[in-house]
Amino acid sequence: MSPATRPFHPRAWLRPLAVAAVLMLLAACGSAPHKPSSSQRRNPASAVPIAKNLGWSTKPADAPPADAANDVLFRAIGLVGTPYRWGGNTPQGGFDCSGLINYIYLTSTGLRLPRTSAEMAALDKPKVDETELSSGDLVFFGRGHITHVGVYVGKGRFVHAPNSGGTVRLDDLDGAYWKENFAYGRRVLN
Repeated sequence: MSPATRPFHPRAWLRPLAVAAVLMLLAACGSAPHKPSSSQRRNPASAVPIAKNLGWSTKPADAPPADAANDVLFRAIGLVGTPYRWGGNTPQGGFDCSGLINYIYLTSTGLRLPRTSAEMAALDKPKVDETELSSGDLVFFGRGHITHVGVYVGKGRFVHAPNSGGTVRLDDLDGAYWKENFAYGRRVLN
């Protein structure tokens, strides 16, 4: 049967079309990467992208977003296992207790908190009893004066950077040490 007398099959064109699509995809995947523009290149000294000023504000947020407690919760849980380092305030360099809390709140809500646990405890925010804690509340510990801070994540648990040689971890407020030294909570997110 010659091509002119062969009956037309509607699916006959699908195979060549599928082959052409696969070849185009392979060609796209195999092409050389595009050279980044000068605004996309990285500064080797700081490993931070150099970008044009897009008019974004760098000042702290006036009020946290409505879903800030969830953002704080997920950020805090995501940092569990990060090494402790006195004075540390980044995942790469490690965290001390107040550095961890600052990082969590700044990166998840835009709120910039004071640097030390004692300064955080002195914030003009509502004090919260242990029985009234909500996810995202700060929890403070110490006898006589505040010496430690964490962030409450729910169900009687909090995330904190406990001590030298340790890592950021999730602990129970009912633990012997924490229960004995719990001072109060502060609701930073209203």
